[in-house]
Amino acid sequence: MAIHYPNGRRFEANTPPAKKAGSSATNMYSNRGMTLEEDLNVTNQYYLEHQLAVIHKKPTPVQIVDVDYPRRSAAVIKEAYFKQASTTDYNGVFKGRYIDFEAKETKNKTSFPLKNFHQHQIEHMRQVIGQGGIAFVILRFTVTDEIYLLDASHLLSFYDRQEQTRKSIRKSDIEQLGYSIKIGYHPRIDYLKVVESVYFKK
Repeated sequence: MAIHYPNGRRFEANTPPAKKAGSSATNMYSNRGMTLEEDLNVTNQYYLEHQLAVIHKKPTPVQIVDVDYPRRSAAVIKEAYFKQASTTDYNGVFKGRYIDFEAKETKNKTSFPLKNFHQHQIEHMRQVIGQGGIAFVILRFTVTDEIYLLDASHLLSFYDRQEQTRKSIRKSDIEQLGYSIKIGYHPRIDYLKVVESVYFKK
């Protein structure tokens, strides 16, 4: 299926590698876990079921332009366009505060490329901060399976200075300015534990 952004560029979905013969879902995820998005969706469901927070992944409006009907009971979307540029991945409410964040992964071992973030996402987080909301990014280094929460103010600073300095954030800077999130079972990625300790200090 072909999906296009508002600027006409094609959207290329990340396709997971084919499962090796004899392997199972349990084996596949035993060490690395699921994708960051899947982990966060499971985590947010846990928060919702335990009445800890209401946080959801934002739906992206899509306009369908070509549909194939191989048979009456089935329809296959052949081509579609994103109606508008998305902002960030997740938003919701925790303890009466508005929360808004983006989640990104990288295979890089020592830095996080700033090209992973789009200008409209940066401006959206800037606006959220301006209105007193909580904005941050959750970053995963997939090779080492390390996850960090980085306040959006730090991301904005690196993003705004990239032309004068570097076009990535050093992992050492993320370790210094951010907060490590350990992967658990229930919840999978307990980022609210970090949010509570950082943004709800008395």
